[in-house]
Amino acid sequence: MERTLENHGLPPHARGAAITVGTFDGVHRGHWAVLQRLCEAAREDDLHSVLITFDPHPLKIVRPEIAPRLLTTPNEKKGILSLSGIDYAVFLGFTRSLSQYLPEEFVRDVLLERFRMKRLVVGYDHGFGRDRSGDAETIREVGARLGFDVEVLGAALMNDETISSSRIRSALQAGDVERAAKGLGRPYSLTGVVVHGEGRGRTLGFATANVTVGHSDKLLPRDGIYAVSAASRSHQGPGLLHLGPRPTFRGSPPSIELHLLDFDGDLYGELVQVEFLARLRDIQPFASAAELVEQMRRDREEAVEFFRSGRLYIDRGSE
Repeated sequence: MERTLENHGLPPHARGAAITVGTFDGVHRGHWAVLQRLCEAAREDDLHSVLITFDPHPLKIVRPEIAPRLLTTPNEKKGILSLSGIDYAVFLGFTRSLSQYLPEEFVRDVLLERFRMKRLVVGYDHGFGRDRSGDAETIREVGARLGFDVEVLGAALMNDETISSSRIRSALQAGDVERAAKGLGRPYSLTGVVVHGEGRGRTLGFATANVTVGHSDKLLPRDGIYAVSAASRSHQGPGLLHLGPRPTFRGSPPSIELHLLDFDGDLYGELVQVEFLARLRDIQPFASAAELVEQMRRDREEAVEFFRSGRLYIDRGSE
């Protein structure tokens, strides 16, 4: 990806564009198929490949009470898209005014006027314009009238089920991070900054890094203990993650605590990316700190065996 474009459109020197439009939350396998075809279409006609997505999620504006938590924050989405091969990504500010555009108005005023669209590639379930009233048939009619080609791709399937952001969210909310990874084509991840905590982990013999996620709309998987892979400026390697409440210590707030299996250094202030590889167990209360420590030892042993077994799901093919 060359760079992220401003909302005002392609630079003056640029050729016309092959465009795809959508929220692309998660940039999952189905999205990846659209992006691959977009790049092919652009090469066929010597055009720039342009993805137009939205920030915030459109439902945050039109139906905030049902707006989903995000699989990918804008910064995470930019990082994934940088590996896609597209020329430009546009993060279009979604506003109440934009939500009122009729399908043909959006095509004419945004896609054609600002971005000089010559071809449009979209998924089978794409809807745009006011109340998502512009479906595949509508956009084909508009394309024939206004002079651009339209290509609508079929659904991407996994085990005879359509891959979708909503199904991936459901898997994560159930704690099934391995199923989510298969839909995404990579492990689900979160990115946060390591901050000072209560320091209790080190006193128990298990040093942890407390991670704070800066984006309030980021979806967190179901509470639990997870085997993870973590990467920061100082270190990259396997670990354990506590996600959720700490019932053994009354009055302690929920936390995201990372215990690295092969590192005992200082990560304070660093940005860390955590990939969820497997859920090991529920969070549970213990009668004493000693009982908790014993369980943590078992968790660590299980995590070591998990990484030794090589059964973790990391398919980088879609990236």
